[in-house]
Amino acid sequence: MADYEYHQPVMLQECIEGLNIKPNGLYVDLTFGGGGHSKEILKHLDGGHLYGFDQDQDAVKNAESLDSNKFTLIEGNFRYLKRYLKAYGVKQVDGILGDLGISSHQIDDGERGFSTRFDAELDMRMDQSADVTAKTVVNTYSTDALHKLLGMYGEVRNAKTLAAAIAAERINKEIKTVEDLKKILSRFAKRGKENRYYAQVFQAIRIEVNEELKALEEVLVQSEEVLKVGGRLVVMSYHSLEDRMVKNYIAKGKVQGELEKDFYGNVLKPFNAITRKPVEASEEELKINNRARSAKLRIAEKI
Repeated sequence: MADYEYHQPVMLQECIEGLNIKPNGLYVDLTFGGGGHSKEILKHLDGGHLYGFDQDQDAVKNAESLDSNKFTLIEGNFRYLKRYLKAYGVKQVDGILGDLGISSHQIDDGERGFSTRFDAELDMRMDQSADVTAKTVVNTYSTDALHKLLGMYGEVRNAKTLAAAIAAERINKEIKTVEDLKKILSRFAKRGKENRYYAQVFQAIRIEVNEELKALEEVLVQSEEVLKVGGRLVVMSYHSLEDRMVKNYIAKGKVQGELEKDFYGNVLKPFNAITRKPVEASEEELKINNRARSAKLRIAEKI
């Protein structure tokens, strides 16, 4: 796996097995990224086709090296899955793979502002043509809005206090860079646990900037319509909020987890879970790919 310089694909074989690929089938990779999962899917296709989605320009450039008549890259957010596939004359597919979260390439590119390791302008946009940046969030959101997103998306323990401190700081001077924000955060982080605290706050802001949970909900709802009966939904998430949404959707057909029943009291749900518990990376993989540590993979089949 060492040749994946851009982004080492997590649980590669488990994802491929989960898709249960038919050589002549139609498949979607919702998060092309470095192309690791896509390249592996293409090896299993003979007469079939793969549609990859990505809104990040770096990933789009990366896809140029993948010269295959079995592959089409769609430059857009996967939340518009159905609309884009329709533009290519595709109504239904045999499998959908989503490797959620952020790629290691995005984290390692210091100028993108995703990482706490580098000083850069607060950006965090996956789609670099989008209007809202991390700088927008920390400088213009109300104290209440900051409190809510830090608590919900980052599960930050002192979210209310931190939100008030950010709002107070920006009165005198705009919070422009990663270091500007970290200076504020350092006053509230537990000794020895600073990096974990920074990561929670940065995760919360990144989710807000990219509307990650809204996009996930939208694509899950569309997957029910886009997948053929017997088609596979394979989703890998990296934090509890995403995993809970995927788990609820597979079990109950709703991301919030409420049950819908028919006239006879039967639960209406579009999928059967293939994996009762989420699949986690092996000890062997964890040794070579630290990002796999928080990954949870869920596999379901369209009823």
